[in-house]
Amino acid sequence: MRTYTPGRRRRLWAALSSAALALTLTALPGTARATPDGGPGAGPGAGTGAAASAAGVPDRPAPGPDPDPTLPVHALAAGDAPLDNPLKGFARFYQPGGDQNTGYPHSLTWSYFGLSEVMKDASDCGRYDWSALDDSLDAIAAAGNQAAVRFYMEYPGGSGSHPANAIPPCFAGHVNNRDNAYWGTTSPDYDSPYLLDALKRFVAAFGARYDGDPRLGYIHLGLIGLWGEWHTWPYDTDTSGDSYPNHMPTDAHAAEIVDAYDQAFTHTKIELRYADSAGGAADGRPDVGYHDDSFCYREGSPAQGVTLPESMGGAPWAQLQKALEHGVENRWTTASMGGEVRPEIQPNAFANWPGGSGGVDGMKACVELEHTTWKINEGSANYSATDPNVAAAVRLMGYNLGVTDAYFHDTAEGTTKVGVRIANTGVAPFYYPWKVRLGLKDASGDVVEDWDTSWDLRTVMPTRIRAFPDWGVGADPAYLDFGSPRYFDASVDLTGVDRGGYRLVMKVDNPLEKVSLRAKKLRFANAAQNSDGWLDLGAMTVGSGQSPDPADYEAEDSGNTLTGGAVVADCSGCSGGRKVGYLGNGATLTFRHVDGGTGGTRTVTVHYATQTARTATVRADDGADRTLSFAPTADWNTTGTTTVRLDLRAGTDNTVTLANPDGWAPDIDRITVN
Repeated sequence: MRTYTPGRRRRLWAALSSAALALTLTALPGTARATPDGGPGAGPGAGTGAAASAAGVPDRPAPGPDPDPTLPVHALAAGDAPLDNPLKGFARFYQPGGDQNTGYPHSLTWSYFGLSEVMKDASDCGRYDWSALDDSLDAIAAAGNQAAVRFYMEYPGGSGSHPANAIPPCFAGHVNNRDNAYWGTTSPDYDSPYLLDALKRFVAAFGARYDGDPRLGYIHLGLIGLWGEWHTWPYDTDTSGDSYPNHMPTDAHAAEIVDAYDQAFTHTKIELRYADSAGGAADGRPDVGYHDDSFCYREGSPAQGVTLPESMGGAPWAQLQKALEHGVENRWTTASMGGEVRPEIQPNAFANWPGGSGGVDGMKACVELEHTTWKINEGSANYSATDPNVAAAVRLMGYNLGVTDAYFHDTAEGTTKVGVRIANTGVAPFYYPWKVRLGLKDASGDVVEDWDTSWDLRTVMPTRIRAFPDWGVGADPAYLDFGSPRYFDASVDLTGVDRGGYRLVMKVDNPLEKVSLRAKKLRFANAAQNSDGWLDLGAMTVGSGQSPDPADYEAEDSGNTLTGGAVVADCSGCSGGRKVGYLGNGATLTFRHVDGGTGGTRTVTVHYATQTARTATVRADDGADRTLSFAPTADWNTTGTTTVRLDLRAGTDNTVTLANPDGWAPDIDRITVN
């Protein structure tokens, strides 16, 4: 297992003299793709930030619906979100048999896997043994964490748990190999048609088996290059200043691997090393994120950043410089941004938060402009859980969701509506469609009833974003309003809930909870957030807010509104001996001053008379029309009933309108509201 201490870059730096280091710095970071004329830093926009090709300020998302004005507002106090919220923050390396939850709080575990550990059959590249991956995923899940993984074929020295040479044995005799003498690895011919076909079939099988697996959080595309990092330095595309041949695939062939992953994984988030990998093959693929494994490092003399763009002192090959040149600096709106805090700086990466020092670049700027969600950080094992700088960084990374207000009636029964407004003060959205539930807790803290909602947390975008200097919108740092606090509501049926006092609660279900009892819970940045995952929205009394007796409203009441040719007529079998007829074909009947109690969905019974089958539309207030069918009654003086569920506002200022734009409606006797 590659860990922080013997990290590959530490080995590299130790191997190079200071003089040689100065000469080779331009070759290492951007090795996956040479600049257009083969020289480092050359090409269009070099040294200028290449702003012409940047995407620029992203369009603000639509704000969503306004809160329901009929629902009382309950403000919720803010609090600090936990440091080990799922799918964000730091990832530690998987150590078989070790305690995964030591060190700084985290919810992610990182692991490599050699391709030969799955493709074991020397005679058949289409046979897969997934046990190595499954065993690790099971162990990671048992610790309550989600996994981030990468497959590779060449790993200098091996990881200790996984092989150095992971080229599948079925490639023998079909795929040529080359030596990487610098690292002592064997590189397969990545342009081999046999290899490409086998890799694409592997990716398809990988996705068919694991896409959407709750044990997985993120997948790095891997497979190509040293450690699967999409570079073979110094045997790379930049051959202008050295004698090393190129071991990387052509852009076209590498793009086939990008395409295979994009097709195979439509649920689990995938990440590619560089924006210019495979010639920018991910430029038009909104589901492919990026993975900066030299995050926020500064190198060389004078020092240049390898994450921040040239406009902020970064190198021409810096991660965000390439993102700007490819117009994908806003990819975070649809795909995750992962990677690794550069191993050399992990011990002190956050010591000068929000800035940096020495080899550490402006850390807050790196997080904000990349819209970082997670980073491998084995050095976090030695961080103090009370370090305020690290806590500020982790809470800024990814999502940081807080409920600003809850909307509900303090007392209710039957069907009632509950709403919440959620704000995101992180730098990225939550990327998965996890289910949100509402519930009631009794005095003992037990959840006695719960309801699923259709609320989608992915729509809660960060309330503000940091602008790149390349966008030209103001002096750095410039912040722009972006997302809005998002309002959601749902109707819940309290029928069957015992009368009494409860706590109204809300929870986001981590799918890993179905696999592991220790699964980390998604928790909100609120003071009332409970460790069991349920957020306390406030007190609710069930059972005495609405009258249990139905209320009748006569069609012929003088306070109602009749339009068109609708008229009041005698009806011997109707309540009060009267009804409203000649409805439809432009004529309408509107009941006024209908009592909605505390508001919510109510059962409305329509009493009618019709000797022939007819239809009518019914609408509450300004809501949508609902079409009802009315079966024939014995005659025009005999009544029948049909029911409909309508959303009514709290109070007595509701209306219910019956009509039929395309024909005749039945005669209406009255309505009853429960």
